[in-house]
Amino acid sequence: MIRQYELIDKILQYNKDANVAMLNRAYVFSMKAHGNQKRASGEPYLTHPLEVASILADLRMDDATIVAGLLHDTIEDTLATYDEIKGIFGVEIADLTEGVTKLSKLEFNNKKVEQAENYRKLFLAMAKDIRVLLVKVADRLHNVRTLSGFSKVEKKRRVAQETMDIFVPLADRIGLYTVKTEMEDICFHELNPEAYEQIEERMAHLRDQGNFVERVLEELKDDLAEAGIVDCDVKGREKAIYSIHRKMTKKNLAFDQLTDVVAYRIVVENQTKCYEVLGHIHNIYKAIPGRFKDYISNPKPNGYQSLHTSVIGPFGNRMEIQIRDKEMDAVADSGVAAHWLYKQQTGASQTEGMQYRWVKALMETLQNSEDAEELIENTKLDLFKENVYVFSPKGDLVSLPSGATPLDFAYNVHSEVGNKCQSAKINGRMATLRTPLQNGDQIEIITSKNQTPRPGWREFVVTGKARSAINRYLRQQEHDEQIRFGKDIIEKAARKESLSYPEKDLMRAAKEMKEDNLDELYIGLAQGRVFPRQVFDVLFPERGKVDEPKGLDSLPTGAAPKKTAVGKDRRDTRVPIDGLTPGMAIHVAKCCNPVPGEQIVGIINTGKGVSIHATTCKNLEALAEEPERWLSVRWSGEAEFDDADTLFLARLRVMALNERGTLSNLSTAIFNAEGNIEDLFIENKSPDVFAIRVDVEVKNLGHLDSLIAAMRNLKCVTGVERLMS
Repeated sequence: MIRQYELIDKILQYNKDANVAMLNRAYVFSMKAHGNQKRASGEPYLTHPLEVASILADLRMDDATIVAGLLHDTIEDTLATYDEIKGIFGVEIADLTEGVTKLSKLEFNNKKVEQAENYRKLFLAMAKDIRVLLVKVADRLHNVRTLSGFSKVEKKRRVAQETMDIFVPLADRIGLYTVKTEMEDICFHELNPEAYEQIEERMAHLRDQGNFVERVLEELKDDLAEAGIVDCDVKGREKAIYSIHRKMTKKNLAFDQLTDVVAYRIVVENQTKCYEVLGHIHNIYKAIPGRFKDYISNPKPNGYQSLHTSVIGPFGNRMEIQIRDKEMDAVADSGVAAHWLYKQQTGASQTEGMQYRWVKALMETLQNSEDAEELIENTKLDLFKENVYVFSPKGDLVSLPSGATPLDFAYNVHSEVGNKCQSAKINGRMATLRTPLQNGDQIEIITSKNQTPRPGWREFVVTGKARSAINRYLRQQEHDEQIRFGKDIIEKAARKESLSYPEKDLMRAAKEMKEDNLDELYIGLAQGRVFPRQVFDVLFPERGKVDEPKGLDSLPTGAAPKKTAVGKDRRDTRVPIDGLTPGMAIHVAKCCNPVPGEQIVGIINTGKGVSIHATTCKNLEALAEEPERWLSVRWSGEAEFDDADTLFLARLRVMALNERGTLSNLSTAIFNAEGNIEDLFIENKSPDVFAIRVDVEVKNLGHLDSLIAAMRNLKCVTGVERLMS
């Protein structure tokens, strides 16, 4: 464990003007706040913030960031508050500390949602100040260094996997190569110990081959000196174990086929010298075709720059040589920390440069994502993939994940450009929007004011920014469609019952029914969680005082019978059935909702009358050994049901394409078939299709068949089935 005075000495080595008094105050504050807390390993908890601060000092960070490292767990795990830290250390440090703090004091329904919300908070904070991410990555590095302190194997693996999924890609994005590779190797050893040990054995065997790396370095230095290149630093470094495993897996190579198990690096004074040395290297050694990469003219998104070439070395060995200047070498190891833009004297400045563009893109993804879990998935899309480099029509370099399409490029320019993207040209030739882009392609986007995003676009875009923007647009369209559909449902129901009301009364009903506004009431109607009869019960309370419907034979002479939907509830309903004693209470079974035209059977329910079931109802199987309860019944006068005033409910499941206008087309088809929607509920939904459970009112079986046929004729409908027990 590092001690406070050792931490101060480390900081003073690179920052003579460090605010030692503030650093010591932070140490004392952290020590008092954590008190007697222990880590899982049994060590005093204070060892953790001290080690995090030490990692940040290794990265040569500023005072505020190191102080935040010392304090990073105080708000989360102690009684310390944001205001308390703000009063002692100022707003800057309080904001950094708060940015790293998890949402542990809030309650969530499940662990997955809690984790996703924590990442949302982290991403928001780091977009405001990238130093939050540096503290968080340092925090995670020390946590994985001490994984052995956890007694449960499951927890070790969960922390390791989470680190690989989120923190390794984030460390890579800000160029923290040494931190990234250390986390990768520790977590890889935890997740796949057998593969780790196999590669470690091969590396140990390589080291035992008579100082081979040192011999290559000496020969390389001599060859460069003969070419007149002496003012340079030549060194070699073994590749990390996980990096070797990833390359072997990705390219399906054996260990002996790798050219860069050891990376040889030549560091020169300036960029011009890099290309000069490259020319000499290719004169001295035979270059391996297709193995040259210029990351100087095309830097990686994290700011990494270097020339990479693979050659046949001095002993016939295949080897990779990296050529860069001193500044590039510093950035390669420490990334964002190597060319830090924050100045303690003037406060934090705005982040700039290519290595920060992904933060801006992440903010747009954050704004477009519906929930935190969607944000995590969209973020992983961008963090995990390697990059392809393309050009705009003006020659600007754009970095996108490998496999990106012209549509990803369009959304990278701006969300509105993506939404209006109609077609694209790649290198001057027309191409489909799903064409994968290649390094060096020049992309031109053609837009149209009439173009809108389509659900199918989500299937071939690869950037989180594009996918979240498409989802946002489609959600808004679906939201508007549901409002229109819900409004249509309530208006049709009102016309059917000859009811009228001003919109302000409907707004009052929405408020009484605990809906946020009128639009939410319409959406509730469209989704099936609110029914028209509930709304009418609020608007017209006197409706509930009307006597129970009487039989047709008891209506006054000349009175027109009111249409009644049989099967809406479990109240007694008089329906025309032959084979029953007059006056007997009849219930149409809701499990199968039989309609005139199909065979039925009556089941005696003691004290409750007779329930009418379709003979195909599966619930009848349970009554097979009680024949005394079965009655032979049939619909009476089936022909007259074509014009009958009694309607019957039928429950259907409709599988439909998840595209704009589906709900509207469905309701129109039902209306045109002289049916009426009594209830509707969206059961499940995917990017391509969704299932709708809909209760419709029909006259008889023939009417139901024609209604189903009308729905099946819709292009947006992939299937319709009747739901029966």
